Amino acid sequence: MMSPGDFTRHESSVRERGASPWSRGMRVRLLLWEYVWIFLCVWTPKPFNPWRLFILRAFGTKIFGRPFVHQRARIQIPWNIELHDGACIGDRANLYSLDRIIIGECAVVAQEAYLCTGTHDFNDPALPLLTAPITIGRRSFIGARAFVLPGIVVGETAVIGACSVIARDVPTGATVRGNPAR
Repeated sequence: MMSPGDFTRHESSVRERGASPWSRGMRVRLLLWEYVWIFLCVWTPKPFNPWRLFILRAFGTKIFGRPFVHQRARIQIPWNIELHDGACIGDRANLYSLDRIIIGECAVVAQEAYLCTGTHDFNDPALPLLTAPITIGRRSFIGARAFVLPGIVVGETAVIGACSVIARDVPTGATVRGNPAR
């Protein structure tokens, strides 16, 4: 488990509650991304995966080989994503990529799973954003509606049960389930 010092702290230029940690330019880029995904990808059928990968690459996603990204997947910041050959991002899976998310070769992130790289420092009245990367090892399986917290590493061939909450690293080959997952 990561300690608070392991997170990246994003200070807002205005130290007030609710102030954005993102620059105006970054917010424009994010808005452009959102509209491009809606208008160029969400409506596409599954066989148009190469088109979706092209759009993701154009927005900075690192893609190795040929992963699959469902047209209704939700990706917050594509330039923080790395997808390897055979990786699969399912229907309505949410990659809340405020920090790096790496999905290993042939790993599956099932429908409605949520990979969350951001939280807040609740000990600071300004509630600054804290982020930490998530790594999903090769041939791992993240079950439907599972929730993976910031800073987690899921080892190779690990299986995460549906609706599980992953608050600690998952060792290679382990099968975990529940809230918190055990």
